[in-house]
Amino acid sequence: MRDHSEQLEFMEIEMSDEIEPASVRIPDRSTLAPRSREPRVLPGSVLSSEKRFVEEARRLAETTEEETLPVPFMSYWPTYGVMNDAQLRWYLYWRTEVRQGNYLDVDLSYLFVHIYELINGIGWLYPEQGYEQLKQLWIHYREHLPQLNPYMQEWMVDFVLVHELQPRLQEVMQLAGGYLPAPVLDKELQRMLQENTPVLTLEMLQRYYDYDISLNTFYRDGGKEVMERFIPQVMAVAHAYLKRTRSHGLLPEMNPEAELTIERTLFRKAVYDESIYGRSVSFTYFPLGEQKDFVQRLTRMYRCTENKLRELLGFRGRLRGKTLEPELARVIERYIEKMYSLEQTDAEHAPVIQIDTAKLASLQEDSEYVRRALTIEETAPSEYDAASAAFEPEAIEPYREQMVAAPWSMEQHDEPNQEQSKAIAAASDEGAEMNELLQAQAKDTAESEVQLQRQDDISSAKIELQWHESAEASLQQEWHEFAEQLEPRHVKAIHVLLGDRVDAELICLANEIGTMPALLLDEINDIAMETIGDLLIDGDRIAPDYMDVFEHVKRCEL
Repeated sequence: MRDHSEQLEFMEIEMSDEIEPASVRIPDRSTLAPRSREPRVLPGSVLSSEKRFVEEARRLAETTEEETLPVPFMSYWPTYGVMNDAQLRWYLYWRTEVRQGNYLDVDLSYLFVHIYELINGIGWLYPEQGYEQLKQLWIHYREHLPQLNPYMQEWMVDFVLVHELQPRLQEVMQLAGGYLPAPVLDKELQRMLQENTPVLTLEMLQRYYDYDISLNTFYRDGGKEVMERFIPQVMAVAHAYLKRTRSHGLLPEMNPEAELTIERTLFRKAVYDESIYGRSVSFTYFPLGEQKDFVQRLTRMYRCTENKLRELLGFRGRLRGKTLEPELARVIERYIEKMYSLEQTDAEHAPVIQIDTAKLASLQEDSEYVRRALTIEETAPSEYDAASAAFEPEAIEPYREQMVAAPWSMEQHDEPNQEQSKAIAAASDEGAEMNELLQAQAKDTAESEVQLQRQDDISSAKIELQWHESAEASLQQEWHEFAEQLEPRHVKAIHVLLGDRVDAELICLANEIGTMPALLLDEINDIAMETIGDLLIDGDRIAPDYMDVFEHVKRCEL
């Protein structure tokens, strides 16, 4: 074993003043190896990971990079420090392209690093610029990287609150599919109504209805689009009317003592230096969503609007429940009638061009003649007979009303024989295409007629949902309304649900009436929502909470 007790000896070298130091060329900076990306830490000081990130981000804020190959990068806590040199070069090149409006495909971790820069105030001079950059990143990458959405909808709200860009909240809400944190949504709605700018949307107001409007039939069968069109207008009219009759419009009377102040933590789950904008932001709001009278009024306004549109559109059934005060209801209904009438008038004034079906039939026959003449293989008699039948004027007649408008007309159809060949050649391609369309329409119409006939057969039977006399008197009125709205097919389905072979018999019933079991059960749930105010069927069985009601249903031969 080596003995380390020996003393170390040093060599003395006498330096002469006459010796000149060797001349050494200082290399160009561009040839030097890249310096460490870790920030310089002064003795005795400790930087948090967030502060280290921000310090490095400021040094790299204006750094660009030439085009380079993409390098995968995935990190739970993405920062510059966990990137290798190739990943950093790709990030700087990608960021350079993004700043020029070229949004290249990128891994989520790279995207988060750029978002962290913007959140910490790096890469922009004015808050509006930072907001716009964040918005564009969200818009361009939300479909490819859906994991981004839950983070951005919160961070964008924080950015708006920190930099006092409150008018941007409505845009954030639209990007988030109608979502805003409940206190923020209450404050935003209050601001809009107080400033008389109630550009309210159906998505924004859904939180203030006392039931889920997406469960009723009208909403699902096209009503959503028309409600999205009318609700903002109705709310603006109602707010203006109530401002004239009551000083606060749609808003309830707000007691300052009922206002709440909350502290919202900023940029949660982001690499964010709290020393820049603080740990949280505080704001005061009035909890509109907790005001029972306010929620009930908005719900009744929605119900009034939907019922009027159901009436105008010929949609069966009406929403029940407490109604609006008569004067406000009349204002809303008159407005909807006027706007709907204007829409219908505009639609009627649109130019309609009709097709001369006789001329069309002639061209179809000519095109079929050309097709057969150019076909090498002989068509089988049965196929030819079926094809010929489709081109007879009698076969075309049912589609006279279905002909769509077109920028051409066929009013003259008695042409000289010498020009017939030209017409044949010109219409051969168009005629063949129309033949296929008519054949497809004929097939769909035949199938629809068979299905409607089946449904008519079912509906024609006198089948009603009945309870035993001993239980019928104790039933609440809403159950009688439910039974009145049921079609025979619904009654049959309920009897199947009360039987022993539910799955097999439900499939047989659906096949019999030309539908699917799930659609049939959804129809029953729609009726239940409009009458008893709850879903009757859970999955593919009657909900346990309502089985005691249906134990007394009178069973009969169907």
